[in-house]
Amino acid sequence: TVEQAQAALAAARAAFPGWCGTPWQERVAFIRAIAEKISDNSFDLSALMIVEVGKSRLEALGEVEETADLLRYYADSMEKNSGFVNELGKLNPDDPKEKNFSVLRPYGVWAVISPFNFPMALSAAPIAAALVTGNTVVFKGSSDTPYNGWKTAELFAEAGLPAGVFNYVSGPGGTVGQELLDNPGIDGWTFTGSYDVGMMVYGTAAHGAYPRPAIIEMGGKNPTVVSSTADLNRAATGVMRAAFGMDGQKCSACSRVYVQEDVYDEFKAKLLEMTRAAKVADPTRRDAFMGTVINKKAYEDYQRFVEKARADGEVLVGGGVLTEEEFSKGYFVEPAIVEGLPEDHELVRTELFLPILHITKVKTLDEAMEKANDTQYGLTAGFFGEEIGWFFENIQAGTTYVNRAAGATTGAWPGVQVFGGWKGSGSSGKGIGGLYTLG
Repeated sequence: TVEQAQAALAAARAAFPGWCGTPWQERVAFIRAIAEKISDNSFDLSALMIVEVGKSRLEALGEVEETADLLRYYADSMEKNSGFVNELGKLNPDDPKEKNFSVLRPYGVWAVISPFNFPMALSAAPIAAALVTGNTVVFKGSSDTPYNGWKTAELFAEAGLPAGVFNYVSGPGGTVGQELLDNPGIDGWTFTGSYDVGMMVYGTAAHGAYPRPAIIEMGGKNPTVVSSTADLNRAATGVMRAAFGMDGQKCSACSRVYVQEDVYDEFKAKLLEMTRAAKVADPTRRDAFMGTVINKKAYEDYQRFVEKARADGEVLVGGGVLTEEEFSKGYFVEPAIVEGLPEDHELVRTELFLPILHITKVKTLDEAMEKANDTQYGLTAGFFGEEIGWFFENIQAGTTYVNRAAGATTGAWPGVQVFGGWKGSGSSGKGIGGLYTLG
């Protein structure tokens, strides 16, 4: 209820002075202990994620270990920077009494609001980032994944943190979520979700007696450019994995591909062959590549979008829903590849969060780049070819990959690749897992 959300905020406010005054080394120790518990229980946590979210085994195991690594990364970052207390220079170098310091301080009560698609990584990681820097936390997970939200909260609730330092609430976005947006007792937010709600959070942060910080990630409409110089096997593999892994329900999923015309037909043939071979199955099965979409609305949206694709373009592969035998108890859909839609079409402009990919033929790389950048988003982007410097210099995205078969636009790992958005995809510019994540 709203009253319970208010009680959680009050508890976090009361606990803040003590937690803020706790040596950062002790806070780091808490976070590292939680990371170890996650790794120790990775199979149970992954199984829960498969059942509730519909992820494949590979995706679920990957998320659980990514969560643990994110916590370790934040703990390491705090330690590496000595709690972010740094001595500066002197106005008078000869004066032994002059000392100047840069000291980063926590804000206070931090709200973490997370999505369904990475219910542990995008919950536990921002919770840990806020806690390790001395903030207290009120956390709300997605209503689509209440069990994962509960298990994530349990990891922190059972870690021995002082009372009130960590608080968990669950409930509808229109009541509990709205309270975590409107309450003036919140000092900052981490939000991952839709562009519309993200901009609402950002607007709230800018109003009031003073601006408050908001770390916001709002999705993407992520392009891949395929040059005539590309290794087409590598390109088709990377695009297929990035477009259809976790049923396309990733903010980083590849949803648009621009291919130079002299290699278009060959690339398309390879991509279609690989997509047809992608296994849609009960996600508890070892050989499942795709499981289910998250809920009935997503299932219905998929069918509606496919109808539009057939009306306005051509569906080259997929586009059906699976309902027989093992598919009778879940929202199973086929990976769909579409071509022939205009650039201003809803399926080309809007983030669908579904396994629907649009491919387009272009004459030049400059034409491909212009179309790739023609979006309000700027989260991830991929390129296959030899013109690497040109791509990095011109693409408007926060997380970029070149010639990456493991995923054309997906798969950033903490401490290895920085993950963050540009333009309408993010607010801070720092990037998760980067040098400035906590600073």
